[in-house]
Amino acid sequence: MLAEALVDADVDAGEVLRRLDELQELVRFHREEMHHTNQGVLALHAELDAAALRQRELLDAERQAHAQAENARRLLAFLVDASAAVSASLRPDDILRRLSGLLVPDHAAHVDAWFFDEDHQGRGGRPAVPRPAAAVAAARTGRPQLAAARPSALPGIDDLPPSALAPDTAILSIPLTTPRPEVTGVLTLTAPGPAFDPDTCIMLVELARRAGVALEHARRYEQHEDTARALQRAQLTDLPATPGLLLAARYLPATRGLNIGGDWYDAFSQPDGSLLAVIGDVTGHGLDAAVLMGQLRTALRAYAVTGDGPAGILTRMHGMLRHQQPELYATAALARFTPGEPGITWASAGHPPPLVRLPDGTVRVLDAAPGPMLGVPVPHQYREHSAQLPPGSTLALYTDGLVERRTEGLDAGVGRLTQALRSLSAVAPAHDLDAAAEGLLKPLLHESERDDDVCLLLCHPTGPTR
Repeated sequence: MLAEALVDADVDAGEVLRRLDELQELVRFHREEMHHTNQGVLALHAELDAAALRQRELLDAERQAHAQAENARRLLAFLVDASAAVSASLRPDDILRRLSGLLVPDHAAHVDAWFFDEDHQGRGGRPAVPRPAAAVAAARTGRPQLAAARPSALPGIDDLPPSALAPDTAILSIPLTTPRPEVTGVLTLTAPGPAFDPDTCIMLVELARRAGVALEHARRYEQHEDTARALQRAQLTDLPATPGLLLAARYLPATRGLNIGGDWYDAFSQPDGSLLAVIGDVTGHGLDAAVLMGQLRTALRAYAVTGDGPAGILTRMHGMLRHQQPELYATAALARFTPGEPGITWASAGHPPPLVRLPDGTVRVLDAAPGPMLGVPVPHQYREHSAQLPPGSTLALYTDGLVERRTEGLDAGVGRLTQALRSLSAVAPAHDLDAAAEGLLKPLLHESERDDDVCLLLCHPTGPTR
């Protein structure tokens, strides 16, 4: 029995050992499977980390691209607005003030402009006062120059050689060029921080180019304006001294916009001893208007020698203007004073009506229908009118700049002038016609800005001369 029990125990032990082997194999298998699973999880985590990193990089790149696009949009919008601002003025000093106001402090800490004088025109000019080396190099080469301690590449700008300065300073010197092109000066900008942003540099170079063109246009306009003003003032008449008749005149140029117009006055004696008083206004502004004004003034005096009256002179001038200057027009009013006669003959070509202040302070508007403007493309024979002008009266001839306003019609302005004439002292015209002229201008203009020239001619008969 014992032997059988031992045999059975051996069999059981073998079975147990076999089972243990099977369990060990199973454990080994599961360990290998767990190892492979762990490797797979680690690989998955690595892939997820890599994907997250790529996503962050893409997001950063997208944010950077968006920031760059927004910065470019902002700089472009600034360039458009700044270009419009500097191009809207025809005064060089005003352009520079606007440019400095636009750039400081966001895009530059300081703005300085250097213009070459007449003796140093061109790229090889030397400044009359010490200038930064970058500005001199820009003047000589015609290229923008960047001076900084740590220069950086500026895409889109060629040849920007740096020079050593203090580490916290950067200077950008940009040539100011004309459309020809020709270098007329240098714009020097000091960075608002340690350095200029590259995109900002590109914008500044383009803005300086546009500012250079605007400045050139402004200089040419000033030259044109000076010529026109000299021509215009040279042709304003010194009023003659005429027995029995006082004369006073005022001319005020426009203070806003193109302030050279074609307004003029004149007064001269005719061969028969009468005196012709003239007021006129050429349409438009600038040198053309001033030249045409001179031509009309000369033609009017020439036609007056023939002995024609105001209507005949206007008819001749109308025909001349139609044929010689078909695209320019003018208005005019002529009044003829004959010695010993208490009245005038007058005619008008599209001009505001003359006013008469009688000795008792009553004001009359000589509102007979005027003929058309001189030069309109239709033939016309102007009509002559007469009006009583007893001694002590005052005739006021004027241009529309004295009475017209943007928000009002001509009638309202004529009404204001009528009231101003009525308010003059009864003895002021006789004793001081210049004071009377000033007394009329002051309430009508109020020292305000004017969009148009102003001419005023006062005629005051003092009594019979024969």
